[in-house]
Amino acid sequence: MRADSVTEARPVLAGVSRHGWRSWVRLVWLHAASRRMPMAVGAISVCAVGLRIALIVHWNASGALLLPLIIEAAAVCVVAVSTASPLGEPERVAGRWLPWLRLGGAMALTAIAVGALAAGALGGHLHGGTLDVLRNVAGVTGIGFLCAAFLGGGLAWTGPAAYLIAGVYGLYTPWHSSAVSTPWLWPGRPPHDLGAALCAGLVFACGLVVFTVRGARDPAGE
Repeated sequence: MRADSVTEARPVLAGVSRHGWRSWVRLVWLHAASRRMPMAVGAISVCAVGLRIALIVHWNASGALLLPLIIEAAAVCVVAVSTASPLGEPERVAGRWLPWLRLGGAMALTAIAVGALAAGALGGHLHGGTLDVLRNVAGVTGIGFLCAAFLGGGLAWTGPAAYLIAGVYGLYTPWHSSAVSTPWLWPGRPPHDLGAALCAGLVFACGLVVFTVRGARDPAGE
């Protein structure tokens, strides 16, 4: 990020309290546009359509379990990558509202991902139902936020993609003698499993807090 970009961003953030809701709307839109959130919403919608199509097709037992998880992970990767800042770390000096913008944007995209995938599953036989979607998306999104804070927004997808492999393993083992019982592999646990829900919620909360405070670790100019 160049020095003149910080200079231009500072008055926008500083003037929010003086000019009321119009400045807030403009600020929120600028933040959303800088993170390509409209494109992210479109990509999440494509994932929801893909889930709808996948539920129409008759798969074998393993396919019916694995395909929804893969599509959920794809939606989470979209949310994670949208954390990337085009202005880099120096953006943090632009004002005190930035953490709240990050928090609001992250929660909004997560809610959109859960809602879109749940809507895409309506009328279809989704293993685990909406509770499973909520738990899986929230937990894996938390991993994405942690990767954004420590690796950068451009690499935030790597954590969800790696966890997808672990989640596939967790779903695969119940069909064999060595079933995984740890709640940290929540995709392999029943949708009403309290321990799995707590683990997923804890990871999401930690990721959201760390990302809100630190932001995506993107160097200037990326």
